[in-house]
Amino acid sequence: MTETVQIVRKGRKFTQVLEGARDVFMADGFEGASVDDIAKAAGVSKATLYSYFPDKRFLFVEVATTECLRQADDAIHNIDRSAPPRQVLFQVGTHFLRFITSTLGQQIFRICVAESDRFPDIGQAFYASGPAVMRREMAEYFEQAVGRGELQIDDLILAADQFGELCKADVWPRLMFGVSKTVTDAEVTRVVESAVDMFMARYGAQ
Repeated sequence: MTETVQIVRKGRKFTQVLEGARDVFMADGFEGASVDDIAKAAGVSKATLYSYFPDKRFLFVEVATTECLRQADDAIHNIDRSAPPRQVLFQVGTHFLRFITSTLGQQIFRICVAESDRFPDIGQAFYASGPAVMRREMAEYFEQAVGRGELQIDDLILAADQFGELCKADVWPRLMFGVSKTVTDAEVTRVVESAVDMFMARYGAQ
């Protein structure tokens, strides 16, 4: 993503453009979103929009990565990592599952996957700003918990990936394949509580 960093330019109306683009992309998808509609939603001219982003692809990458980083930050940094592992894991897992099953989370994922064949940097940016951030932050937390004698984990990265996958059980595949349209709070709690139970059964200190 070095190319994107070098080409995208920030300015006074940068955030305004991102917010307008976010609304249009989420409503119309990547292919259906027009630069005219994005400029109108953002309340800027096309010239202003193009002064920040050379094309729609770079704009979408910025929207997706910004949102993923915000969610990852909320999930990790607003939680007391010194709390008991069950509490930490439940809070992180609940935030994670609620985001990926939200309308916004699903749309970002679907668009990134749909466009990553033609534009690999879109998929790479999504992974770097979402899944990669979460696995790194979780691995750092696990290292701290192991140091306190709360968990017993040898492969921290693998454990981070495993916890994320446990939190997606049942509800995520059903949403992705259109079997379900929404996920209730009760379903989120059921899945995350079970994920925490399984994780602690494998990695909890004896």
